[in-house]
Amino acid sequence: MKRGVNYIGVGVGAVISNSAGRLFLAKRGAGARNERHKWEFPGGSVEFGEGLEEALVREIEEEYGFAVAVEQLLDVVNHIIPEEQQHWVSPTFLCRYLGGTPWIREPHKCEEIGWFALQDIPEQELTIASKKSLASFLKKHK
Repeated sequence: MKRGVNYIGVGVGAVISNSAGRLFLAKRGAGARNERHKWEFPGGSVEFGEGLEEALVREIEEEYGFAVAVEQLLDVVNHIIPEEQQHWVSPTFLCRYLGGTPWIREPHKCEEIGWFALQDIPEQELTIASKKSLASFLKKHK
């Protein structure tokens, strides 16, 4: 059985800002679980017995090699992907970049990363969940 497919999966997302106010995005690769070649606020699956914040810190370090501080919950997204028959519930947190050089540690899952000024975020190329979290972020930061 596969989470997100045979039953609803739980994933976490991170809207990560650096000291310059730029936001970190990752472009999903050919080996990603869903929404391949779309930009996203990164995150990952929550493992059994793991706290949401703990999962998020682990996933960012595992996939991009840097540290974050989880500051507060931004939103909870129903990430439903009808064409891929997947359903995820994804709490997304506001996070602060703490240090380390970001790099792609899982190149089969991620093909590009970068820090984006708010006006430069490729909104039309975002994943479903990231579009929803961006809207929540913009409401909060008006």
